[in-house]
Amino acid sequence: MTHLVPLAKEVDENKVTPGVLGFIVFAAMAVAVWGLMRSMSKHMGKVDFKEPADPAAPENGTAANTTATAAPGPKAGGRTTGKPSSAS
Repeated sequence: MTHLVPLAKEVDENKVTPGVLGFIVFAAMAVAVWGLMRSMSKHMGKVDFKEPADPAAPENGTAANTTATAAPGPKAGGRTTGKPSSAS
């Protein structure tokens, strides 16, 4: 065991590297993420996103208030006082 002490002295104390343990942890995390993504993909494939038909919706598929008109109001950049623009 004493023959390993000189090897430890050769290591620069200011230089830190992840080494084999860092690689193993990174690889384990990568495998875990891969497994989670695979599981999520499998579960998302089972989900049915089609909504049931709403019984209150009209038959032709258009909005219920298509005959309604916009409420009168100021136009873009217009005045809100109700006076004509020439009367200042």
